[in-house]
Amino acid sequence: MIRNVTSSTSSRGIAAIVGVGPNLGRSIARKFALEGYTVAILARDLGRLSRFADEIARETKVQVYAIPIDCSEAQSVRDAFEGVLSLGFVEVLVYNAYQPIPWQYGGPSSFTDIRHDSFQKSLAVSSVGAFHCAQQVLPGMVERGRGTILFTGCAASLSGVAGFSELCCGKFALRGLSQCLAKEFHPLGVHIAHVIIDGIIGASRALMMPQRSLVGEQQRAVGDGSLDPDSVAQTYWYLHMQPRAAWTQEIDIRSPNPRFV
Repeated sequence: MIRNVTSSTSSRGIAAIVGVGPNLGRSIARKFALEGYTVAILARDLGRLSRFADEIARETKVQVYAIPIDCSEAQSVRDAFEGVLSLGFVEVLVYNAYQPIPWQYGGPSSFTDIRHDSFQKSLAVSSVGAFHCAQQVLPGMVERGRGTILFTGCAASLSGVAGFSELCCGKFALRGLSQCLAKEFHPLGVHIAHVIIDGIIGASRALMMPQRSLVGEQQRAVGDGSLDPDSVAQTYWYLHMQPRAAWTQEIDIRSPNPRFV
């Protein structure tokens, strides 16, 4: 566990962001840090994760912890959350982990070409890992009668697509898990929601060009169909801050010009 210390620990709980890469995961972590949360960021690549933690800690002046995790391995999840839970009460869990999908490597996969181990890995990362992570934090949330769990889905959570069996099956299962947990734990004070990302997440404009006006960049983002991860991260914060009397269980975020599914 890598600790990046700037100021004293936040009086709020811990926000644990699982699946932190250079785009959405990093922006979600940054948003919760800006709002005063001590943040734990988790992913497989500890070197890159540590750089993100350093960057967010310097900007936000809160503590950020980088913790390695392999969401396809139950023991890795348990080990990672032993470190997370040692920091304090996990008030927020965002499960943003995913297995790279076929179109990133040249196009959809013929079903008969999909390897058994690849299919299992996709299911493990998309849904089984979410199951294990949720089990780690729910006891503490139920004990305190508060907490938020947000699962990142996509358009493939809603509709099967030819050539995308690996992605769709895992994301269907994740959506089902989210719905089951919401019905079980909402009465106990835990807000659980599924976020459908219908579009391609681009790079953070704020992190790329902090000294420049973002108006032109935001206009280009609309033009090329990509979603600004900092804007998407605002929706995750909105869900966490919703009043209990009107909790959202599912929300979709759509690109102006979606290029997938």
